[in-house]
Parts: sequence; structure tokens; C-alpha cells
Amino acid sequence: MADRSLSGAVRLLPWAVAACLAAPVGIGIAGVVLPAFGYLPALGGTEFTLAPFRDLASQPGLVGSSALSLATGLVTTLVSVVSVAIFLAAFAGTRPMRVARRSLGPLLAIPHAAAAFGLVFLIAPSGLIARLLALPLGLTSPPDLLIVGDPLGLSLMAGLIAKEVPFLLLVALAALPQADPERRTILARSLGYGQMAAFLLTVWPAIYHQIRLPVLAVVAFASSVVDVALILGPSVPPTLAVRLLQWMGDPDLSTRFLASAGALLQLAVTAVTLLVWLGLERIGCRLRERLAAGGHRYSGDRGLRAVASIPIVLAGLSLVLGLMMLGLWSFAGFWGFPDPLPPSFSLNSWQRALPRAEDPLVVTALVAGFSGVIALVAVVVMLEAHRRAVPRLAGERPVLPSLIAGLLYLPLIVPQIAFVFGLQILVVASGIQPSLGLLVAVHLIFVAPYVALALVGPWYALDPRYEVVATSLGHGIFSALFRVRMPLLLAPILTSFAIGFAVSVGQYLPTVLIGAGRLTTITTEAVALASGGNRRIIGVYALLQTIIPALVFLLASLMPGLVFRGRRGMEAA
Repeated sequence: MADRSLSGAVRLLPWAVAACLAAPVGIGIAGVVLPAFGYLPALGGTEFTLAPFRDLASQPGLVGSSALSLATGLVTTLVSVVSVAIFLAAFAGTRPMRVARRSLGPLLAIPHAAAAFGLVFLIAPSGLIARLLALPLGLTSPPDLLIVGDPLGLSLMAGLIAKEVPFLLLVALAALPQADPERRTILARSLGYGQMAAFLLTVWPAIYHQIRLPVLAVVAFASSVVDVALILGPSVPPTLAVRLLQWMGDPDLSTRFLASAGALLQLAVTAVTLLVWLGLERIGCRLRERLAAGGHRYSGDRGLRAVASIPIVLAGLSLVLGLMMLGLWSFAGFWGFPDPLPPSFSLNSWQRALPRAEDPLVVTALVAGFSGVIALVAVVVMLEAHRRAVPRLAGERPVLPSLIAGLLYLPLIVPQIAFVFGLQILVVASGIQPSLGLLVAVHLIFVAPYVALALVGPWYALDPRYEVVATSLGHGIFSALFRVRMPLLLAPILTSFAIGFAVSVGQYLPTVLIGAGRLTTITTEAVALASGGNRRIIGVYALLQTIIPALVFLLASLMPGLVFRGRRGMEAA
């Protein structure tokens, strides 16, 4: 009887973990619905009314802001998904793909805000590209062009694409082995299809089916991003999410009703963006069916294969060169246009910035560390409980149920600003003061899904016969878990933690709203400097924002080799 109760508890555990991580989303949305309809007794709203929505509708440029948010979500995701698909189609199983795989860790360690600042230093009228073109074009002053903050949001989309391409490539590479690429591609090639056509028609649909939730998360994130939009986006009108942040921070507390109505509008805009994307999925599926049934084999793809790497290379180069520019500016003395390099270097910027950055650095490290560890423990408990609770046939690989995955990834699909603002209202109304623990709890909502994305594949892929052997030698369940499974999976476990740590470091909106200005991180300080225009100080803060997760990624990559020194198989596990 006790064994049956224990089995039932284990079966329910994954659902409980996923539900606990998804619950704040529902609570946060509830926290904006009532103020959106005028009910917030703490601010004198004691009756339900549509006045907040009337105020929202009267805001100038609201349609433009909403359209820009929708277009940003769709264009960013479409370009990123197509870039990853054609790269894998051209280079799956080749050396360029192995090089790209090894480069993903450092690129993922760069936070969105730091990547955005780096892109500014590259494409601005006085950036690196303009400086390199100044001599052949005879320029003596920066060109009068609106590049950063252009009204169409092209620079905003470029910055988001540069960051989302590595992320989607990571999840696609994790899903690639499960799509059986070799057998499917060989079969299609035997029928006369070219390499890229064989992959796109037979392998890519299976990959996309597995990475669909991460893709939808990119759609939602790009349509409601705040920090990158503050740095690269237009200001007249800004994106809807940026306008919401402005209303939320207005000293006039009555604008909280307007902001709540705007949060529901943002939720609707993101929902429409997701629906349009689902429509594009159907169009893509129909197009694939027509191409497959058309009889054409598309064997002459050598030219397309030659250019398939360009989007990936451009994304990587923009991140790397942007990081180099941040470093140059942080040490530069006077650097006038059109000099391609600073004529002098100085430590003044670092000496001025480091004392002020000490407290934000400590808060950043503590919040990221605690949220990463808690998320890792929760995900491991969830995956292991599900693996043991669900019976399966011999050789069958367990898969996380769609409903559990949907609950787990819900915080990534629902726009942050649509429910974190609701959490802030509820926190303030309940009298809870901002604290490190509260900030860790809010960051955990966004860290856990990324940790799960990174760990679910390796956790289920490990051969269960290792534990069968351990059990046959007298080891119990926990002994087999801690002495066999977790040591074998040390590398992916540490990588998952590093990804979660980097996600926490890059969290801007939850820190601003829940920290209420009392708890600042290096990210909130860096974004706050965007309006100041001091490139040297921005370079220092953006580099600090990048160095912290980069060090954690470095430790995660070195630790297995140090722990299992002399055991080559364990080092590579």
C-alpha cells in the first residue's frame, strides 16, 4: 500500500513542479485584469469601469506601437528559423556545424542588452562600420542617418536576430539526433534529391516539431521585449512594451490603471502574433507538401549551400565584433571620428565605474546563482520523477508530456510585461518589501524553462542500463541517481546551470518591477546608461554583464575534465 502511494506521489511530482512554475503567470495576469477594469482599492478604484481602456485608446501612436511589436515578433522569428533551417540543411554532420556547436556557449553567454549595445557600436553613424568606410568614401564626420532607432525597427530586429539565431540553433542541434537525419537524408538522396532539399523535406519537419515551443517563445519574446527595444528600438513611437514600462514608472499613480489596460493589450498583440505565426506554419507545411509532390529534385543546390552559412556567420560576427567594440570603448581615451582605432587607452572608465558597480555585481551573482541552483534541482526532480513514473517499452525513449512542457514553458510564451506588472501590483498591495529572496523567486520563473530546455534531451538520452547494472549490484534508487546518472550527465547538468545563470543575469524587466529600484543588477544599470550616451561607461557595464555568465560557462566546460581527470569517457560524457 505504501509503495502504491509512493508511486502515485512520484507520478504527480512532475505536474506539481510544472504547475508551481506556471502559477505566477496566472496570478500576474489576474493582477492586471482588475486594475485594467478600474478596480484597485489601494489607488481609489472601487468600481469596475472601462475608463482605463478609453484612456488607452486615446493615446497617440498606439496603433503604430502595436504594429511595430507584431512585426518585430514575426520578422525576428521568421529570419531566425529560416537561417537555422538552411544552415542545418547545408552543413549537418560536417565540420562547419561542429565549429558552430562549439561556438554556441560563448555566444549564449552574451546577454541581450550587451549584444544590443555592441550592435549600436557597430552600426551607429559613428560606429565601426562607418569608420571603416570613412576613408574610401571621404567622410570626415558621421553620416546624418537614422540607423539606431529607425522608425521601422530594423536595427531592433537585427539585434534580436543576432541573439535568437544561436538559441534556436542550440535547441535544433539538441533535437537533431532524434530526427534520424542520416537515414532520412540517405533515403531522400537515393531518390535524386539534393542535399538541402533532402534535409528540408524529410528531417527539418521532425526537428521543428520538437522545437516548436522554443520557437513560439521567441515569437512572444520578440514581440514584447523591453531592454533591447530601449537600446535599439525607435522612440516615436516606441514599441508597445516600452510604452507600458513608461506608464508603469510614471510618478502619477493613476497611470497604473492605464498601464494595466496596456498590459492586456500587449497580451492581445502577442496572442495575435502567435496566431499569425501558427498560420505561417500551416502555409509552410502546405508549401513543403507541394514541393515534395511536385517531382522536382532540386539537386543543383551548390550555390545555395555556399550562402547558407551567411546568416549564421553574420549573427556570430555581430556578437563577437560588438563585444570587441565594447572592450575598445571601455579602455579608449579620446576616440574621434573617423579613426578606426582609439589613438590612446586609459583605465579611467574602469576606475570610475567599478566602485559603483560593486553592489549590482553582488546582487547579480547572488540572484543568478540561487535561481540557477533552485531551477536545476526542480528540473532534475521533475525529469527523474517523470522518467521513473511512466512505464515504457524496451528501448523506447521517454518524452516530456505536452501539457507538462506547456506549463513549464508558459512564462516564455506569455509576455513578461503582461504578468510581471500584475505580480508587482499584488506584491505592493500585500505590503511585501523588495528582497533578494523575492527577486530570486521571480527570476526562477524564467530560468527554470531554459534549464529544462537544455537538460531534457541529455537526461532522457542516457542509456538506462547503467542504472540497471547499479541496481543489480545492490544500489538503491537514490544511490544510482547520485553515483551513476548524475556523474555521467555532469557536463550537460553544468551547462544547463550556466544557461540558467546567464538567463538570470540578462533579466531586466522583472528586476526593475519587482526590485522597485532598491535591488539593482548590472543589467538594469547598463540599460539605464543607454540614455546617457557615455560609450566608455556603457562599455564597462556591458562587458561586466557579459563576463559574469562567461566565467560560469567556462567553469562548466572545465569542471568535468577536472572532476574526471584521467577518465576520458567521463570527461566527454
